[in-house]
Amino acid sequence: MTAQTDRLPNGSRVGFYPGTFDPFTLGHLDIARRALSLVDRLVIGVALNPGKAPQLPIDERCAAIAETFANEGLTQVSVAPFETLMVDAARSEGARFIIRGLRSESDLTSEMPMAAINRRLAPELETLFLTAREEHRLIASSLVRELLAYRGDITPYVPENIARRLLPNAQEKPT
Repeated sequence: MTAQTDRLPNGSRVGFYPGTFDPFTLGHLDIARRALSLVDRLVIGVALNPGKAPQLPIDERCAAIAETFANEGLTQVSVAPFETLMVDAARSEGARFIIRGLRSESDLTSEMPMAAINRRLAPELETLFLTAREEHRLIASSLVRELLAYRGDITPYVPENIARRLLPNAQEKPT
């Protein structure tokens, strides 16, 4: 009998951190950094959601997120767009772990059923929940989008390179 390990045949533990990341926030960055202490390679999976009108097109979101990690010198992170089931995207990247960030109890309430469904669809993938640090618990992409719409200061909530990309796209104040 052989012992099961979390390492792939090439010896690499791969995590898949999915989301729409519209926009990618400092909270997302913190979860990704911390996930890197658990995995050898992290893939940021950027989901295409046709039902949403994102601030940036998916290719620009991917480029901005990749630039964020390049600026940090984190070479073990890659960015991949996807428009399939998340578990299929994770499998295609060779992932063993799905990384999810939790800011509050309500996040856990919505994440638990998704984790259960993912376990049925892909029992080989393990979901890891990382709780947000105190300073990031109130950061939500939806709030950053709202601040942006009202031309508020988003720089305390997103990496600098993301803010530079978003600020020229700020919409007029909603009516």
